[in-house]
Order: sequence, then C-alpha cells, then structure tokens
Amino acid sequence: MSTATAPTPTILIVDDDEGHAILIRENLRAAGLTNQIDHFQDGQAVLDFFARTPRGPETYLVLLDIRMPKVDGIEVLRRFKADADLRKLPIIMLTTTDDSREVDRCHQLGCNGYIQKPVDYERFAEAIRRIGLFVPLLLVPQISSR
Repeated sequence: MSTATAPTPTILIVDDDEGHAILIRENLRAAGLTNQIDHFQDGQAVLDFFARTPRGPETYLVLLDIRMPKVDGIEVLRRFKADADLRKLPIIMLTTTDDSREVDRCHQLGCNGYIQKPVDYERFAEAIRRIGLFVPLLLVPQISSR
C-alpha cells in the first residue's frame, strides 16, 4: 500500500457573481480547506488561463457556474471535455439553475456533479462547507504538460 499523499488540487471558482465567489471561498476555508483557490469571473477567463498556462503536473477542481457573460459554463464544460488532457478535470456545476434539461445536458457533456445553489444564505453556506469536506477525499488526476 502506497503512503504517498495525493497532490492537493487548486480549486478554480468560475462564477461571475463576486458575492457567490466570496461565499464559496469563505465556506471552503470554514470546512478546513487550505487548497489554493482562484476565481475567474467568466468562462472566457478560465479558458484563457488554460490556453496560456503550461500544463502539469498540476491538479485542479473546477466549480463552474452556468449563467455567465462571454462564454457560459456549458460551453466551458463542452470545451474542457473535448480536450484530450483537460477532460480529466473534475468539474462540479454549481449554479442556481435547476432546469432538468440543463442538469441532463451537463451530465451528458461529462460534468462530475451538479449542485443547485440554494437561494437561502445559510443553506448555500452549508452546501459549500459540505463540498469542502468532500474535497480532501478526492483523488484528482494531474493534467499533462503541453
């Protein structure tokens, strides 16, 4: 049995709502996470990050909103899952949208989870803290160098 520890993934919050991003970050920290957390305000920004950043060996976990300017979350998901290396990124859709067609579409495109943001502050905070408790259990594959 290996005693090597898994790399700690950088958490990428992709959400155009600054308040939601702050709430997500604060509640992940409240759950005890010490991971690096980066925030992107729209889908184009996170696509640009991966286009210009040398890959690997790095691990990431993406928390992706759907409704955003420039490039929406569904298109980001589609592009990531179409890329031979980026398709390994675990992506959790974290959005206010509960339309069953969008839930189904995101899963068909390869998302790893779909969580509806509760409207109530306390329920939203609790949902994020639970994600924070789950993250240390994840084994996230590294993405390769270009």
